[in-house]
Amino acid sequence: MADFVRWGVLSTARHGTNTVIPALQAASGGRVTAIASRDAERAQDWAARLGVPRSYGSYEALLDDLDIDAVYIPLPNNLHREWTIRAAGAGKHVLCEKPLALNAAEAAEMVAACRQAGVTLAETFQWRHHPQAYRARALLRGGVIGSLRLIEAGFTFPLTRPDDIRLLPELGGGALYDVGCYAISLARYMTGVEPETVTAQATWTASGVDDLLVGTLAFSDGVLAHINCSMSLVQRQYFELVGTDGALVVNRAYKPLDDAPGEIVRCEQNRAPVETYTTPALNSFVLMAQDFNRAVLAGSEVPFPPEDAVLNMRVIDAVYEAARSGRRVAV
Repeated sequence: MADFVRWGVLSTARHGTNTVIPALQAASGGRVTAIASRDAERAQDWAARLGVPRSYGSYEALLDDLDIDAVYIPLPNNLHREWTIRAAGAGKHVLCEKPLALNAAEAAEMVAACRQAGVTLAETFQWRHHPQAYRARALLRGGVIGSLRLIEAGFTFPLTRPDDIRLLPELGGGALYDVGCYAISLARYMTGVEPETVTAQATWTASGVDDLLVGTLAFSDGVLAHINCSMSLVQRQYFELVGTDGALVVNRAYKPLDDAPGEIVRCEQNRAPVETYTTPALNSFVLMAQDFNRAVLAGSEVPFPPEDAVLNMRVIDAVYEAARSGRRVAV
């Protein structure tokens, strides 16, 4: 293996071409070597636009390339399992889009395949690699708001394309899979434990995916986390950690970039701000890629092992079950 990670990308999906591939190119310790599409001309066009040396007209051809060490998978959710397992079989490390799978059983199968093949697997919750996230958690654990009792976490946006794959249930569409998974991972990250039970309600599109969902996660120590997600509301991506003596508020929670510093606001009565903590203006996608490259090159574990993705999927499974049944569900 070279002294840098040689990346291949499976698909020309918009999020990859616009955001993640440029981050992989900017990150230290790695280079984007190839991109694949089921359409060879499309792959060639995007390779030229992005300055990627090689392009392939099939995902299989990219996996057969012995000069590729790792693959980034931005495919639709229903294809994550298949192509992660196939990549592991080809000896490639895998950075896979969130949610890792369609359910916890699929996620566990993916983790097992990668562990058996001796390759690294990570899920793309890039916000966790940004200092804004771990500074907020450190402040929480340092007691600046007293004892944590409530987490409010939301991620909503207006989906304006009627043909978007996120509206198709067979491809793993829906608000919870797409953006609600962030809020769930946030609650688990901040508490450091798993919820015991969940309740949820949702509205559903004509195609059968959840368009608006709210849920409550109950933790054993009396902490409640209230999450909300939607594909039809204004852009919101925030969390609020509420304790007995105050609250910490972050209003650009899940995709911090290098265009502005991270910002955590401590509030007291009536949400009046009393102190603001800032973190450097850094691109969370670049930080995630650098952490992945560092782990692969050192042969060490990634900061967030893939088993965490299985636990996150267990909560997602429970929230969906609660939303469909109207019952409280054990995680």
